[in-house]
Amino acid sequence: MTAPAAVIAEDEPPIRQEIRDTLGQLWPDLRIVAEVGDGVEALAAVERFRPDVFFLDIQMPGLDGLTVAQRLNGRAHVVFITAFDRYAVAAFEQGALDYVLKPISIPRLSLTIERLRARLAGPPADLSRITELLKDMAPAESKYLKWLTVPHGSELRVVAVAEISYLRADTKYTTVVTPHDSFLMNASLRQMREKLDPQVFWQIHRSVVVNVGAIDTIYRSFRGTLEVKVKGHDELLPVSAAHVHLFRELR
Repeated sequence: MTAPAAVIAEDEPPIRQEIRDTLGQLWPDLRIVAEVGDGVEALAAVERFRPDVFFLDIQMPGLDGLTVAQRLNGRAHVVFITAFDRYAVAAFEQGALDYVLKPISIPRLSLTIERLRARLAGPPADLSRITELLKDMAPAESKYLKWLTVPHGSELRVVAVAEISYLRADTKYTTVVTPHDSFLMNASLRQMREKLDPQVFWQIHRSVVVNVGAIDTIYRSFRGTLEVKVKGHDELLPVSAAHVHLFRELR
């Protein structure tokens, strides 16, 4: 019997890697035939590889995971990947094969694999009602990140977005700084900023985005410019003239 084939569709590379590595440990005979980062690539992978299983992130650029699931309905067993419990519970209760919550839990993924193995002999679930239900729910969910999976040496760590003190541009990368650590992300500051709640994370300089809740002190330099100190760090972060207006209500 041919080993089952799977596609992983997830727009964040560290999470894709975490899913692939964890599947490799828990289900070594599963063949990962493709890894893609957006909905258009996901549909192309279905046509090219005809996978048995599709690990599908609900929120992706291009085409979201719900649209992809609707278009491949009946052609593969779908496991939804989501950061939101409400998505996951609704999908599972309406008959989706299974779901995996981010950050990835080994016990939860083990249960998913057990269910997948049991159901591979049968036809994939009918996802038409699920996609309609979840599309109705989607506008109520925040589109902003709640956590990040960050590289740290040979490991991956999960960092709650609320723990981030500030982010700084580092050429085409971004340094993410928490009270106790810093991590280099393979994404530009602009890309990172678009995924963060602008009411919580303020761009105060072209190269700096700060968590408002992490601000400890606002200083005025001898030149009249503003500088920000965040809790747990001595470094002063510059505030450019274009962003001074953000601090008028704080001073």
